[in-house]
Amino acid sequence: MYGSKFNILTSFLLASSSNTTTAAFSFQNPSSTRASCPSTALHATTSRETFLQQVFGTTAAAVGISAMGGFVNPMVAVAAEEETVKLPSGTSYVILKSGDGPKPNVGELAGIRFRAEVVQTGNKIDDIFDTPEPYYTRVGSGGLLKGVEEVLPSMRVGDRYLITIPTNMAFGPKGRPSSAGKPRIPGDAIIKFEVEMVSLPGREQELIDLIGDE
Repeated sequence: MYGSKFNILTSFLLASSSNTTTAAFSFQNPSSTRASCPSTALHATTSRETFLQQVFGTTAAAVGISAMGGFVNPMVAVAAEEETVKLPSGTSYVILKSGDGPKPNVGELAGIRFRAEVVQTGNKIDDIFDTPEPYYTRVGSGGLLKGVEEVLPSMRVGDRYLITIPTNMAFGPKGRPSSAGKPRIPGDAIIKFEVEMVSLPGREQELIDLIGDE
Protein backbone atom coordinates (compact mmCIF):
# COMPACT_ATOMS: atom_id res chain seq x y z
CA MET A 1 0.00 0.00 0.00
CA TYR A 2 2.86 2.35 0.77
CA GLY A 3 4.89 1.67 -2.37
CA SER A 4 8.54 2.48 -2.77
CA LYS A 5 8.62 4.90 0.17
CA PHE A 6 7.84 2.17 2.63
CA ASN A 7 10.37 -0.20 1.02
CA ILE A 8 13.05 2.47 1.37
CA LEU A 9 12.08 3.11 4.98
CA THR A 10 12.12 -0.55 6.00
CA SER A 11 15.49 -1.01 4.33
CA PHE A 12 16.77 1.95 6.35
CA LEU A 13 15.42 0.51 9.59
CA LEU A 14 17.05 -2.85 8.94
CA ALA A 15 20.34 -1.18 8.06
CA SER A 16 20.17 1.07 11.13
CA SER A 17 19.46 -1.93 13.33
CA SER A 18 22.55 -3.78 12.16
CA ASN A 19 24.68 -0.67 12.64
CA THR A 20 23.41 0.49 16.02
CA THR A 21 23.00 -2.84 17.80
CA THR A 22 25.71 -5.28 18.77
CA ALA A 23 26.58 -7.99 16.31
CA ALA A 24 26.70 -10.67 19.00
CA PHE A 25 23.41 -12.12 17.80
CA SER A 26 24.06 -13.41 14.32
CA PHE A 27 22.12 -16.57 14.79
CA GLN A 28 22.47 -18.31 11.48
CA ASN A 29 23.68 -21.84 12.14
CA PRO A 30 25.66 -23.16 9.14
CA SER A 31 24.30 -26.65 9.74
CA SER A 32 20.67 -25.56 9.74
CA THR A 33 18.38 -24.42 6.97
CA ARG A 34 16.08 -21.44 7.01
CA ALA A 35 12.37 -22.08 6.99
CA SER A 36 9.26 -20.11 7.72
CA CYS A 37 8.16 -20.80 11.27
CA PRO A 38 4.53 -21.72 11.91
CA SER A 39 2.52 -19.38 14.06
CA THR A 40 1.94 -20.80 17.50
CA ALA A 41 -1.27 -19.93 19.27
CA LEU A 42 -0.68 -21.83 22.48
CA HIS A 43 -1.75 -20.08 25.65
CA ALA A 44 -1.14 -20.77 29.32
CA THR A 45 -4.13 -22.28 31.07
CA THR A 46 -3.66 -20.22 34.22
CA SER A 47 -4.07 -16.44 34.32
CA ARG A 48 -0.63 -14.99 34.97
CA GLU A 49 -1.96 -11.99 36.86
CA THR A 50 -4.31 -14.06 39.03
CA PHE A 51 -1.63 -16.59 39.87
CA LEU A 52 0.96 -13.99 40.85
CA GLN A 53 -1.58 -12.05 42.89
CA GLN A 54 -2.44 -15.20 44.84
CA VAL A 55 1.23 -15.76 45.65
CA PHE A 56 2.55 -12.23 46.15
CA GLY A 57 -0.46 -9.94 46.42
CA THR A 58 -1.50 -7.32 43.88
CA THR A 59 1.37 -4.87 44.35
CA ALA A 60 4.10 -7.50 44.47
CA ALA A 61 2.72 -9.18 41.38
CA ALA A 62 2.90 -5.91 39.47
CA VAL A 63 6.51 -5.17 40.37
CA GLY A 64 8.04 -8.59 41.03
CA ILE A 65 9.03 -9.32 37.48
CA SER A 66 10.95 -6.09 36.93
CA ALA A 67 12.47 -5.83 40.40
CA MET A 68 15.61 -7.76 39.53
CA GLY A 69 18.33 -6.58 37.17
CA GLY A 70 18.72 -10.00 35.58
CA PHE A 71 16.27 -11.95 33.47
CA VAL A 72 13.59 -12.32 36.08
CA ASN A 73 13.13 -12.32 39.84
CA PRO A 74 13.89 -15.97 40.85
CA MET A 75 10.84 -15.99 43.13
CA VAL A 76 8.62 -15.03 40.23
CA ALA A 77 10.29 -17.66 38.08
CA VAL A 78 9.28 -20.29 40.61
CA ALA A 79 5.75 -18.88 40.88
CA ALA A 80 5.39 -18.84 37.11
CA GLU A 81 6.52 -22.43 36.69
CA GLU A 82 2.96 -23.73 36.35
CA GLU A 83 2.21 -21.38 33.46
CA THR A 84 5.21 -22.22 31.31
CA VAL A 85 4.11 -22.86 27.72
CA LYS A 86 5.95 -25.78 26.16
CA LEU A 87 6.11 -26.25 22.39
CA PRO A 88 6.60 -29.58 20.57
CA SER A 89 10.10 -28.53 19.52
CA GLY A 90 11.22 -28.37 23.15
CA THR A 91 11.22 -24.57 23.25
CA SER A 92 9.29 -23.13 26.18
CA TYR A 93 8.38 -19.66 27.38
CA VAL A 94 6.90 -17.70 30.25
CA ILE A 95 4.94 -14.49 29.67
CA LEU A 96 6.55 -11.76 31.77
CA LYS A 97 4.35 -8.94 30.51
CA SER A 98 1.24 -8.94 28.35
CA GLY A 99 0.71 -6.27 25.69
CA ASP A 100 -2.44 -5.35 23.81
CA GLY A 101 -0.98 -4.60 20.39
CA PRO A 102 -1.26 -6.60 17.17
CA LYS A 103 0.63 -9.78 16.34
CA PRO A 104 3.14 -9.75 13.48
CA ASN A 105 2.62 -11.65 10.26
CA VAL A 106 5.37 -13.89 8.94
CA GLY A 107 7.58 -11.71 6.76
CA GLU A 108 6.59 -8.50 8.53
CA LEU A 109 9.20 -6.11 9.90
CA ALA A 110 9.23 -6.09 13.72
CA GLY A 111 11.20 -4.10 16.26
CA ILE A 112 12.34 -6.16 19.25
CA ARG A 113 14.55 -5.76 22.30
CA PHE A 114 16.27 -8.74 23.89
CA ARG A 115 18.90 -10.11 26.19
CA ALA A 116 20.26 -13.63 26.30
CA GLU A 117 22.58 -15.87 28.26
CA VAL A 118 23.90 -19.42 28.24
CA VAL A 119 22.11 -21.40 30.94
CA GLN A 120 24.98 -23.76 31.73
CA THR A 121 27.57 -21.00 32.31
CA GLY A 122 25.49 -17.91 33.02
CA ASN A 123 27.54 -16.01 30.44
CA LYS A 124 25.67 -13.15 28.81
CA ILE A 125 25.55 -13.26 25.03
CA ASP A 126 23.89 -9.93 24.37
CA ASP A 127 21.65 -7.24 25.86
CA ILE A 128 20.00 -4.47 23.83
CA PHE A 129 17.25 -3.40 26.21
CA ASP A 130 18.98 -0.06 26.80
CA THR A 131 20.12 0.77 23.27
CA PRO A 132 18.66 3.86 21.52
CA GLU A 133 16.97 1.76 18.84
CA PRO A 134 15.45 -1.74 18.92
CA TYR A 135 16.64 -4.52 16.67
CA TYR A 136 14.63 -4.82 13.46
CA THR A 137 14.01 -8.22 11.94
CA ARG A 138 11.60 -9.81 9.50
CA VAL A 139 9.57 -12.41 11.35
CA GLY A 140 10.28 -15.91 10.05
CA SER A 141 13.27 -14.84 7.97
CA GLY A 142 15.70 -17.09 9.85
CA GLY A 143 17.83 -14.22 11.15
CA LEU A 144 17.38 -15.28 14.78
CA LEU A 145 17.62 -18.58 16.61
CA LYS A 146 15.03 -21.11 15.49
CA GLY A 147 13.55 -21.17 18.98
CA VAL A 148 13.02 -17.41 18.89
CA GLU A 149 11.61 -17.45 15.36
CA GLU A 150 9.13 -20.09 16.48
CA VAL A 151 7.76 -17.92 19.27
CA LEU A 152 7.78 -14.41 17.75
CA PRO A 153 4.58 -14.86 15.67
CA SER A 154 2.62 -15.57 18.86
CA MET A 155 3.68 -12.30 20.52
CA ARG A 156 1.74 -9.06 20.52
CA VAL A 157 3.29 -5.61 20.56
CA GLY A 158 3.98 -4.92 24.22
CA ASP A 159 4.48 -8.58 25.12
CA ARG A 160 7.64 -9.60 26.95
CA TYR A 161 8.55 -13.29 27.03
CA LEU A 162 11.31 -15.31 28.68
CA ILE A 163 12.13 -18.12 26.26
CA THR A 164 14.14 -21.23 27.12
CA ILE A 165 15.67 -22.61 23.94
CA PRO A 166 17.02 -26.18 23.78
CA THR A 167 20.23 -26.85 21.94
CA ASN A 168 18.51 -28.27 18.85
CA MET A 169 16.68 -24.95 18.40
CA ALA A 170 19.75 -22.86 19.24
CA PHE A 171 23.40 -23.39 18.28
CA GLY A 172 23.42 -27.18 18.26
CA PRO A 173 26.24 -29.54 19.31
CA LYS A 174 28.95 -27.43 17.64
CA GLY A 175 28.11 -24.16 19.36
CA ARG A 176 29.70 -21.06 17.88
CA PRO A 177 33.34 -19.95 17.92
CA SER A 178 34.20 -16.49 19.14
CA SER A 179 34.79 -13.71 16.64
CA ALA A 180 34.80 -9.92 16.59
CA GLY A 181 31.86 -8.76 18.70
CA LYS A 182 30.58 -12.30 19.18
CA PRO A 183 31.41 -14.31 22.30
CA ARG A 184 32.07 -18.04 22.08
CA ILE A 185 29.03 -20.24 22.69
CA PRO A 186 29.78 -23.83 23.78
CA GLY A 187 28.27 -26.85 22.13
CA ASP A 188 24.87 -28.05 23.33
CA ALA A 189 24.20 -24.70 24.98
CA ILE A 190 20.71 -24.03 26.31
CA ILE A 191 19.79 -20.38 25.84
CA LYS A 192 17.65 -18.11 28.01
CA PHE A 193 16.27 -15.40 25.73
CA GLU A 194 14.20 -12.52 27.10
CA VAL A 195 12.47 -10.62 24.31
CA GLU A 196 10.00 -7.77 24.06
CA MET A 197 7.96 -7.00 20.96
CA VAL A 198 8.40 -3.24 20.68
CA SER A 199 6.83 -2.25 17.39
CA LEU A 200 5.55 -3.16 13.96
CA PRO A 201 6.76 -0.14 11.96
CA GLY A 202 4.42 -0.77 9.04
CA ARG A 203 1.37 -0.34 11.28
CA GLU A 204 2.35 2.81 13.16
CA GLN A 205 -0.07 5.59 12.24
CA GLU A 206 2.53 8.32 12.68
CA LEU A 207 4.79 6.50 10.25
CA ILE A 208 1.94 5.95 7.80
CA ASP A 209 1.10 9.66 7.94
CA LEU A 210 4.76 10.51 7.33
CA ILE A 211 5.30 8.33 4.26
CA GLY A 212 1.74 8.53 2.89
CA ASP A 213 -0.30 5.72 1.44
CA GLU A 214 0.67 5.92 -2.22
